[in-house]
Parts: sequence; structure tokens; C-alpha cells
Amino acid sequence: MGHARQLAFQKRNWKHDFNHGGILRRRRLGRGLRPLSTKEPLHAVFKINRDRLREKTLRGPRTYCVTDTTIKRYAKMFFVKLEQVSIQNDHIHLLIRTKRRSQFHHFFRVLSGQMAQVLEKEGLLRKEKTVTDTPSISQREELREPKFSGIAMLKLKRGTGLWKFRPFSRVVCGWRAFKIARDYIQLNEMEVLGLIPYRKDRLKGLSSSEWELLWS
Repeated sequence: MGHARQLAFQKRNWKHDFNHGGILRRRRLGRGLRPLSTKEPLHAVFKINRDRLREKTLRGPRTYCVTDTTIKRYAKMFFVKLEQVSIQNDHIHLLIRTKRRSQFHHFFRVLSGQMAQVLEKEGLLRKEKTVTDTPSISQREELREPKFSGIAMLKLKRGTGLWKFRPFSRVVCGWRAFKIARDYIQLNEMEVLGLIPYRKDRLKGLSSSEWELLWS
């Protein structure tokens, strides 16, 4: 009986082993170090507060252009390979790879901060007191992230509320999981373009003709 209890305490929540950020930050299991891999791709989601945007959507002509350009700029700077990018109305899907864990850390942190600054500079944000989403000192210590000392975004101010959560990420392990992640991101893109209607069961609800349309 005692041995059974000990085994129960040792059980791990595998759902959180490869996931981090997003709404998981509200729970203790989601507050550790971000799981990363230099061999497997990472599915990342940046969730934005649409009320902060003048166009009320990331798909607005000017906002979309600035967002897409900023993502590509910092992916190139930190040697992050963009396998897929889908900019939605209130979030961004990325399927990315890199050869060093530190490059992931720098990419996430700099992209978040610079996105706020660039959007503000272009007049695409509603006025707020500050425009940077760089983590505070306490947040940096909590995440134990290495300090990046490259550009002016390291002003240690608290965020403006541009991002609803810290970026969500999931290590995509194996070919089957990679294919599902790739199809899911592509489905999001087809839905926002109005080519495939949104359904609650997402990929499971696609008809044969919609599967053909997905990658056509």
C-alpha cells in the first residue's frame, strides 16, 4: 500500500512535459523552465490583446505587414528557421527550429519586445504609458533566461498589455505530431482567409475535398 502511494506521487503530468507558457502560466506546473529542443521543431503561439491595436486585428493591411516583417527580421537575426508562419486576427502561430537553445530564448524575448515598439512607432497601437514588453528583473530571474545585451529593447519596464500571455510553446516530437502541427497551422491560415469554414472539431471535421484544399 505504501509503495503504491509512493508511485502515485511520482506520476508525472506528461501534458506539461513539452508545453510552456500561455494559460499554463496560471498553474504551478506551467511556471518552470521552457522545454526546448535543438532536434525537434517548436510550435509557438503569441496571443495578443486586440484592444491595443488600432486596426483591431493583426490581419489589418499595415499591422500584418509590420508583424510579418518583424518576425522574419528577428528569426534571421537569431538563426531561427521559420518552417511555418500564420498570422491570425489575435494570435500568431509559428513552427520553428534552431540549433541552440539560447537562440530560442533570445528570439522569444526580443520579438515580443520589439513587436510592441515597432507597432507603436508605426502608429498602430493605441496610446499607453510604455511600449515595451521586455520582462522585468524579477521575471527574468524567475525564468532564469540568459541576459541579452544587444539592442535598446532591454529597458526594464513592465509590459503594456499588448500580449495576453507569455508565448505558448510545445516541442513537437515525432513525425506524426509534426504533421498534425503543420496541418493545424495551415488550417488556421485557410480559416482566416475564409477558404475553409471554422469548426469546433478542427482537423477531424474536414471533408475529403477540404483536405485536398488544405495544401493546394
